Amino acid sequence: MRYLPLTDTDREDMLARIGISDIDALFSDVPAGKLLKAPVDLPRAKGELEVERILGRMAGKNAAASAVPFFVGAGAYKHHVPATVDHLIQRSEFLTSYTPYQPEIAQGTLQYLFEFQTQVAALTGMEVANASMYDGSTGTGEAVLMAHRVTKRRKAVLSGGLHPHYSEVVRTLSHMANDEVVSLQPDVAASEDILSQIDDSVSCVVVQSPDVFGNLRDLKPIAEKAHAHGALLIAVFTEVVSLGAVSPPGAQDADIVVGEGQSIGNALNFGGPYVGLFAAKSKYIRQMPGRLCGETVDSTGQRGFVLTLSTREQHIRRDKATSNICTNSGLCVLAFTIHMTLLGQAGLARLAEVNHANAVKLADLLAGVKGVSVLNESFFNEFTVKLKKPAAEVVEVLAARGILAGVPVSRLLPGAGLDDLLIIASTEVNTDEDRAALVAALVEVL
Repeated sequence: MRYLPLTDTDREDMLARIGISDIDALFSDVPAGKLLKAPVDLPRAKGELEVERILGRMAGKNAAASAVPFFVGAGAYKHHVPATVDHLIQRSEFLTSYTPYQPEIAQGTLQYLFEFQTQVAALTGMEVANASMYDGSTGTGEAVLMAHRVTKRRKAVLSGGLHPHYSEVVRTLSHMANDEVVSLQPDVAASEDILSQIDDSVSCVVVQSPDVFGNLRDLKPIAEKAHAHGALLIAVFTEVVSLGAVSPPGAQDADIVVGEGQSIGNALNFGGPYVGLFAAKSKYIRQMPGRLCGETVDSTGQRGFVLTLSTREQHIRRDKATSNICTNSGLCVLAFTIHMTLLGQAGLARLAEVNHANAVKLADLLAGVKGVSVLNESFFNEFTVKLKKPAAEVVEVLAARGILAGVPVSRLLPGAGLDDLLIIASTEVNTDEDRAALVAALVEVL
């Protein structure tokens, strides 16, 4: 049926039915200063060919990550995605599939979700994983809510090395639930005394490793102190490839592990959609958000798959639901699973090794540039440097020269007095020529 706009009479009938006088009343909860006073300044109508030309010119202004030396990270990373991944996820049975409500006709979907869970559990060193979350940031918020349910407490302590966007999501959810959040100051040197913040009132401690500044964190002492006070350790990561090289959070006794899976199988995509990875100790399985697929046998004894747990409010009584997460980022999950399958354990370890080696090469080169100081004692493929000029200004100058140099800390933490810090990532896609171009440009600009 073709779309037909509503008539004035239709609108009046709808407003009368819900008991309001005009459409503005629908937006009464939005602060007045946030509402537009006039329509967006766009042409009211254009032909298809005209729209294609206009949008094409606009798109041409973007600097594609694959077209220039690219060192941007801070939660979204440029990696090589094999052509096989995109080829397979565009098969119609994958591309058009929806939530597997009926297992008898969704065995393929359920199987790859089960395999995804198995991969995530192995990567994180945890006993059980779900399938899945929107992304790493909302997954972190859900992990904090889960910890509250497990401990029956309502106070979270956030490390100063946690990605500021992740912290903000936690604070937003906590504000709406009247939960307490203690956010430690930005911790560039990974020297914060987080242990002193843990007592019997704390539900969970949230620590990222590698953290937003690139530092690797030892989670074992934090887990030990948290458990001594009946609290949970939530371990966070934004770069899943790091798990091919560093000790997984499960081996460091984390209770809940959550992070971003974009680096495997998923392109940058202007910031999304991504895929949140979520794993936990099996004793907390019934408090996990989202879906959990299980393996079973059918009435004839043949292997099959089912939704073992689905704890969102659409499926069970609202007062029993653990989450209102309403998707499992299915296509992104499939892309992750295909890429991870292509890599295998040895391939992931090799990919992680190349990432780290490239980052070490770049850090060594930058350490020799006057006006640049590398701040990290440890890192995976991302580190922080201090410049003798404001980092945001330097990034803009280099961007005009076709080099995307990284993320200024001032962009993530405006007003924090860290304007001279720059977060730089170097993955397997960076070449010696890329690194040389960045170093030469910094020498000139600084």
